[in-house]
Amino acid sequence: MTKRRHSRREILQAAAAFAAAVSLSANFTRAAAPQSHAQIDAVLRRAAEAKEVPGVVGMAAFDKGIFYEGAFGTRDLAKGPAMTPDTIFRLASMTKAVTSVAAMQLVEQGRLQLDHPIGNVLPELSAPQVLEGFDDSGAPRLRPAKRPITLRLLLTHTAGFGYEFLNSDLIRFVKVSGTPSTSTGKLASLRQPLVFDPGDRWEYGINLDWVGRAIEAVSGEPLAVYFRDRIFAPLGMSDTDYVISTAQQARLVGAHQRKPDGSLEPIPVPDPPWREFWSGGGGLYSTGRDYLVFLQMLMHQGSFNGARLLRPETVALMGQNQIGDISAGVAKTAMPLRSNDFDFFPGIPCKWGLGYMINTQPGPNGRSAGSLTWAGIYNTYYWLDPQKRVAGIILTQLLPFADHQTLKLYGEFEAAVYGALKAA
Repeated sequence: MTKRRHSRREILQAAAAFAAAVSLSANFTRAAAPQSHAQIDAVLRRAAEAKEVPGVVGMAAFDKGIFYEGAFGTRDLAKGPAMTPDTIFRLASMTKAVTSVAAMQLVEQGRLQLDHPIGNVLPELSAPQVLEGFDDSGAPRLRPAKRPITLRLLLTHTAGFGYEFLNSDLIRFVKVSGTPSTSTGKLASLRQPLVFDPGDRWEYGINLDWVGRAIEAVSGEPLAVYFRDRIFAPLGMSDTDYVISTAQQARLVGAHQRKPDGSLEPIPVPDPPWREFWSGGGGLYSTGRDYLVFLQMLMHQGSFNGARLLRPETVALMGQNQIGDISAGVAKTAMPLRSNDFDFFPGIPCKWGLGYMINTQPGPNGRSAGSLTWAGIYNTYYWLDPQKRVAGIILTQLLPFADHQTLKLYGEFEAAVYGALKAA
């Protein structure tokens, strides 16, 4: 049976209904704990006024609904529009959680399997090659991988793929082989070798781009259409897509670069018109409000806003350690302008589920052990605490990733959210 696609009108009607529920919930929680909310406001306002970030949106929800939303500073230091709760951001790698949900929908339907060779679905991954280095002439040395790539390995970043900005060997490979960089948006940019054998270790990479290709292969739909019909429309996420309208462009935040002296300068972020595929690893635009709806769906075991996207047991599986004794979540940069080194939980072992990182011990700012999290390269961050039933999101738009000022603000925001919830 063919599933009917949702019209733009239906999407807007669902969004309006959800917005009314959000408004009631927000009014209730603000009336219940105005002093606590003022403390969260103060954390975000101080960072914006001190120009530690150009502007910031922070939002949080608990199991009864939206608990907090705030917007401070500007969308663009040069042009000056105020940051607002409906500001549109580039999600970058926060797209990966959406792709993971889509893949698990297809696993539930039996159209994808977690542990079958993904080459059965994507023939281009049926004989992966591992980059072992370079010979005396500078040519890449490649060998066949010891085992096949599976969907589970792709979802957990243990398949062997890397990212150029975190791996100098891939930078060199792209240069000497003529393979396009992943920043070009060209499909050929995904034809990179593995940097280790599948299943051997964790390294953040282009894995979810390949998951997106697998979703398209078995669904017969472009990823943008699949997301719109089976995730965004059912949840009323009307401001989330790979392409935004002219009206939405007016709400798009500007990007900034942190300079060596700590100051910020606006930078252009062109969306490549030559993009040849929808990236499962990045590329979505969204608002804090929309993405919090997505997190609330996961908080409520796959069902929210009148729509069920996943079974409860699937959501539970996604939040469990899928990599055994392998450690995850720590990386060194190969492009300092794009990213700093990162280790979000120093001294705490982290694992990976089917879509996000898991801290195995309680975090320093309030979240429980077993919480889920990840981020986007422009310093957008989220967490979901299934034990305390709290979800939070903080959005800025600047480089490099893991910006020290933004991470400090993220921690202060999280601590203020948990403090406010305790007071309420």
